[in-house]
This record gives sequence, structure tokens and C-alpha cells, in this order.
Amino acid sequence: MAKDISPPGPDDTASAPSAPGAAAGADGADANTDVPQMSYEAARDELVDIVARLENGQVGLEDSMGLWQRGEALAAHCAQWLDDAEARLSD
Repeated sequence: MAKDISPPGPDDTASAPSAPGAAAGADGADANTDVPQMSYEAARDELVDIVARLENGQVGLEDSMGLWQRGEALAAHCAQWLDDAEARLSD
């Protein structure tokens, strides 16, 4: 079984991930605060779920926008995690 390995960071505390498409505050700023603490695998799995939901086309416009924003944050986190892992391997 593969072990979840989080990238090194200033805050090593783990938090439970939000449900995909979780509602944000009025300005949408706090919807993705858990993303930096997620493992690569958890972020990737949630991103796959979001893509499937969006491709299904049965999500309303407002929910689709929230899912899209969450997906963007998750994709950026995964890309950063992979960049950090590559940098550690090349050191």
C-alpha cells in the first residue's frame, strides 16, 4: 500500500478535506484553505471526482463555478507537489 507523503511546508498540520464543491464564504476566499495541507493523492482523487462531475453536465451553473475554482486550486497544488518532489530528487 502506498503511503501518503505530503510536500514539506511551513504548516505540517493536516485537516479534513472539504467535500468537492463545498460552499465558500461570501467572497469565495475561504473555500480552498484546506488544499495546501492535502496530500498529493487526496488532491488528485478529489480533482478526478470534480472533473467527472463537471463532465457529467448535471451540475448547475453556480455549483459548476465553485467546482471549477476548487479544481483549479487542486490542480495547482498537485503541480506544485510534483515540482517539489522533482526538485528533491534532483538535489
